[in-house]
Amino acid sequence: MASTNTIVGFDLYSNKSKIKWIVLAISILISAGSIFYTNVLVEQLQNREKRQIELFARALEYTINETQNNNLYFITEEILFQNNSIPTILVNEADSITDFRNIDTESLTGSALYKELRSQLEDMRDTYEPIELKFRDKESNEIYDIQYVYYQNSFLLTQLTYYPYVQLSVIALFAFISYMAFNYSKAAEQNQVWVGLAKETAHQLGTPISSLMAWMEYFKEDEHFKDKGLIEELDKDIRKLQVITERFSNIGSTPVLNMEEVEPLMKNIIGYLKPRISPKVNITVLALTPGIKALINPPLFEWVIENLCKNAVDAMSGSGAIYINILKGNEDKIFVDIADTGKGIPKSKIKQVFNPGFTTKKRGWGLGLTLAKRIIEIYHQGKIFIKSSEETSGTTFRIVLNR
Repeated sequence: MASTNTIVGFDLYSNKSKIKWIVLAISILISAGSIFYTNVLVEQLQNREKRQIELFARALEYTINETQNNNLYFITEEILFQNNSIPTILVNEADSITDFRNIDTESLTGSALYKELRSQLEDMRDTYEPIELKFRDKESNEIYDIQYVYYQNSFLLTQLTYYPYVQLSVIALFAFISYMAFNYSKAAEQNQVWVGLAKETAHQLGTPISSLMAWMEYFKEDEHFKDKGLIEELDKDIRKLQVITERFSNIGSTPVLNMEEVEPLMKNIIGYLKPRISPKVNITVLALTPGIKALINPPLFEWVIENLCKNAVDAMSGSGAIYINILKGNEDKIFVDIADTGKGIPKSKIKQVFNPGFTTKKRGWGLGLTLAKRIIEIYHQGKIFIKSSEETSGTTFRIVLNR
């Protein structure tokens, strides 16, 4: 039984894309069915209102033609004056308005009333064909006047016409809000898992780092290792591990930004990287204006620069040059441009480089640039993007910071 549930669960998960399309198709069918059925009801109500207007018109025609008849009370009271919902306008052959009903004109007089009635008349002409009235002489039975009754949908019919679209819009809005809330809750849950994992990793790293620091003190006392530069480099690596541990332990909390001078910070990062990358890669740091400062969290910013430089080294296959330029921008902005002489990024993939999972390496999770974007844009309130890239000519990333 457990095996069957596992298989069913796996099938649902592996076919979740198809399931989404099936749900979408069912939703469309339900929506189309709702609109179709409402349109059927609207058409029936339209026919009923048309018959009502025809009855009104014929009653009016009969009333005019039978003015000598004293038994018209039923026609005038029960038919003519019972049309209190369908807007109608009566015009003669000269296209002059002779009467109207159920049109809100209480506050209008003179030319304003005339313009409103003409506007309503044009709308009625675009909606339905008029009903023709023929008035005959009682003695000769000859037609002496022809008039036309124009009409449009009543307020009730108009409401019914637009109701399904309003209903579906509300349902769509509710579904969208539900979808966003579900995604947000799911992302929040995943973030909590990653935060917990990161903090546990930082905790686990503490023990071996403490051990390495103890070994460092031991080697410092050993004459065999003195004056060889090994202790200094090992000390740098231990300090780097401490910084990495601090980064992991601070995940999930808001980082503190301080005003930092960018050029010395950048040179310190490059100074650590140079002995640990290919000696065939030359890295140059240049500040076009001395003393440029920006709001930075050094441990997180160092991680971004290291990631970009390591990607650049991989793109150059361990041989080439990296140029880092620091300059002032407009509106209190600082630009940090990191250019390499690597193989560049194809134009078709430029928009994908910051997506989780995107990588051009045989090994790797494709999270480096995604995290770099998060650190710069969310934690530093800045921007990071590809300024330029040409295949076989290299790529330039631009980081925008606040000063």
